[in-house]
Parts: sequence; structure tokens; C-alpha cells
Amino acid sequence: MIIIRNSFQTPRTISPVQPLFKPVELRSALIVDDHPLFCDALAMTLSGLVGIQSIESVGTLDAALARLDQDGPPDVVVLDLNLPDVNGLDGVVRLRQAAPQIPIVVVSSLDELRVIRALLKAGINGFVPKHAARDEFRAAFAAIARGEIHAPQMALEPGSPSLSDEAVARLGLLTRQQAKILQLVCAGLMNKQIAYELSIAETTVKAHVTAIMRKLGVQTRMQAVLFAQEARFTALAPED
Repeated sequence: MIIIRNSFQTPRTISPVQPLFKPVELRSALIVDDHPLFCDALAMTLSGLVGIQSIESVGTLDAALARLDQDGPPDVVVLDLNLPDVNGLDGVVRLRQAAPQIPIVVVSSLDELRVIRALLKAGINGFVPKHAARDEFRAAFAAIARGEIHAPQMALEPGSPSLSDEAVARLGLLTRQQAKILQLVCAGLMNKQIAYELSIAETTVKAHVTAIMRKLGVQTRMQAVLFAQEARFTALAPED
């Protein structure tokens, strides 16, 4: 693993430049993962190795967003990619929308290089495979505390396949509510069903869908779904 102090668009290994993010004292963490045993093990690692004093865990992205709204931001969020209510880049985009300044560390078994490169473009601060050794967790959170990015070197080398930069950038323009509505559109729900699901007026849903299509630069709902799927990790499975 290496520590990067540069932008997501042009990652390089140059140490004399200033950190990309502000240094932060890691005293509290929110773990977003739906596997209780892993959450317990990770909490012990963060407490014992990293020295984080206050650690909470939730099993869904919606619960994490509600926690941020109610109790304020923790010093760092540790996010899994496959959750019951969201998966892949969608979760990172929505979390980054809700908490632009909070460091996000993805801990996932999805350690394919294209996935990690897409995560970096979406704005994460660090990536650690779930099978990583304890020392790697220590190094990753030490980098985050210094305002740096922690990622595998190979994921940042030119020439590796990556998600569409345009897709990632445009999805990042969506508001939190629009991102949620797009997720429901991708799940096949119609406007009336989305309105019921989110407890809003159907006309409000229609307005949001129109705004979503405008931001994504598409003309139809189907095009919006295809555009969103371009940034989904389910499309990144290795070819047989």
C-alpha cells in the first residue's frame, strides 16, 4: 500500500506536496456494515490499534444517513459497499453528498482495481480490503488522520480500466434526495410508488426525475437507469 497526497483525477506518488484533506483527530467512528461479527471485530481493531474512543455501527446506508442527521458527524465513516439498501458506488455518492467533509474509508471484499479507482474518483479517503492485516488498518487510519489518501498503488497506475469519469462526475451532481429517487427508479419503481416510498407528492417526484435526467444529460428514464448502471460495481465483475 502507498499513501497518496494528490488529487483523484491525477494520482501520483509525490510526498513533498501538501495533504489533500485537513488533518483530523480520530476520536469517533461510524461503521456502516450489515455483518454484526465483522462490525465487532472492526470496532476492536479501531479501538485497540487506532485509538478511536467512540465507535457506533449501523447496518444500512439509510440508518447511517439518519445517524448523521440526528447526532452530527463522526470523525470518520467506515463503509462497506454491499448493504441491504444500496450497493457499490451509489452508497459512496450518497454518503459523500450528505457529509462532504467527513473522511470515508471503504473496507470491502470487493478489491478489484477498477472498483477502487472508481471509489477514489467518487471521493473516498481510503480503501482497505476486508482480509487486510491489522498493520494495514493502522497505516490506513494514520494516513487519514494526516489528511492523506490510502490506496493500493496498482489501483492508481495509468492504463488500468476504470469507470466512466463522466458518469461519476454527473452522478456527483445529484442531491441526496435525487440520488435516492434514482436508486428507486433503477429498482423499477414508478413515480407513484416512489412518492409512497418517500412520503412525498407524485408531482415532486416528477420534478426530481426531470432534474435528474437534466443533470445526467439523458432524455428518458431508461437512459437514466443505463447511465447509473455504468457506475455500478455489478457491471465490473471480471469477464469469464
